Order: sequence, then structure tokens, then C-alpha cells
Amino acid sequence: MFHPGELAVQRRLGQDGLAARVGRTIRPDIPAVAAAFLADQPMVVLAGADPAGRLWASPLTGPAGFVHAVDATTIDIDTVPGPADPLATALAGDLPVGLIALQPQRRRRMRVNGDSVARPGGLRISTEQVYANCPKYISRRQLREYVTDGPGAVRHGTALTEAQAHMLGTADTFFVATADAEGRADASHRGGNPGFLQVFSPTELRWPDYRGNSMFMTLGNLAVQPRCGLLVADWSSGTLLQLTGTADIRWDAGTSTPGAQCSIDFTVEAVLERPAALPLRWGPPDLSPANP
Repeated sequence: MFHPGELAVQRRLGQDGLAARVGRTIRPDIPAVAAAFLADQPMVVLAGADPAGRLWASPLTGPAGFVHAVDATTIDIDTVPGPADPLATALAGDLPVGLIALQPQRRRRMRVNGDSVARPGGLRISTEQVYANCPKYISRRQLREYVTDGPGAVRHGTALTEAQAHMLGTADTFFVATADAEGRADASHRGGNPGFLQVFSPTELRWPDYRGNSMFMTLGNLAVQPRCGLLVADWSSGTLLQLTGTADIRWDAGTSTPGAQCSIDFTVEAVLERPAALPLRWGPPDLSPANP
């Protein structure tokens, strides 16, 4: 059920027994409630590797129903990433992916890991792991509108600008792309009070890892494969920041942050800023009461 990295982290933090119990909720097939949840969502985030092996987290959006279960182990997505997306080339072929669907309005989320193949006008994912997560650390937001204006020019860099650092340092939500030693990808969510994602320099970030479902899929992946991708959105303007780099688990750094089990140091290798690339526009956050 769990790979060696996940098992090692579970044992280190003394949560292996709980993880074994919670892990029984992971299944290869898509329950009816999960299929209905997916069909309601206007956005999902995919995690995967580009042709150079760098990990990225990328959003896909569309009207309700653009993501839907075809059968018990198959999900179709009726869109593809635009050419500016760092996963556009990789998703034109076969790619191990992680998927997370987050519903801020109701503080709900579910995750899928599997294999993506291209199909006309979209993607098809064969599921290997399907499971829900608890509502902890999700900021509640209300969807205000769907904007059809085109995105702005993409900005590429190898370090954060001052404005990008400010956007990260004030974020209450971001998404993480990781993979295990065999390249099986996973997409996860991190939430907290603004400032929980710390910017130390144009290439150095840190965030606390708060206690969650005890399965440690993200930390378990990072324990065996340091490559990592981050996605941060400006929910009101639709601007996206996509970062790729490497992550290092700091086991000694959690004790200084209330509620944290450890911290993650992230080294930036590449940055994409995509103004107004997210067509969904959301209202201000109602921060999670679970935030430390």
C-alpha cells in the first residue's frame, strides 16, 4: 500500500499504526460519491514531470462536468493545458500524474494518482489510488466569476522577483507536486495563515508541515525523491506562479513552529509567472480554524 519512503516517515513520526488504518480508505476504483464530487468541480490540479524530469503542479479548468468518471477506474478531462503550461508537452503523451480536486466553498478535497494518456481534446486517467482528505487547513472561498479574457505574457525566471516573493509570502494556499523513486506523481494541498510560506531569499522558501492524515504521501515522496513543484494562485486576479526545484525535509525545524511536525526547505530552480492565466475569480479567504 505504501512505498518505503512513506513507511519510513510514518515510523519516524510514530504514526505508522494510524497510517495503516487510514490507508484502508485508499482504493483503485472511484466511488460514486467521488465521481459526483469530481463532476461538480471547475478546477483540478495535476502534478507531473516535464521532459527534463522537473516536477510541476498545473491547474486545469472548465465548466462543471469537464472532469468526469467514465467507469470505475477511468477519469476523462475535457481540456488540455495551454502551450504556456510547463506540463503541456508531457501531457501530450503518456505521463504518471497526481490529481487533486479542491472545493474551497465547502472545504472538501479528493486525490487521485494514476496514469494519464492524451485523447482528442483532453486527457484520460487510469486510476491507481483514489481517496479523500480531511478539511484541515483549507481556506473557504466563494467563486465569483469565470473570466474569458486571455492571459497575459508569461514571465520566466530562475529566481523570484520582489513582487513574486510578496505573492508567495502572503499566500494562504498552495499546491505541491511530488513523486516517488519510480516517478509516480502525487498532487497535494498546503494551507495556513498568510506568511506560513516563508521566503528567505529569491531562491529559498520554507513551509511547516502540519499534522494531517498520517499517510505522509508528500513527505514520503520527498524522502526518496527531492524534486518538487509548487503552484500558487492569486485567487482574485487569476495570476499563477509555478515553481520547480528541490525540497529538503528539516526534521529539526518543526519544533519552532506551532503545530508543525517538521519543515520543508525548497530551493527554486525555475519560475513561471502567468498573469490572469486562471479564469476563475474567487473572493477573499475565510481562513481555516485548524490553522495553528
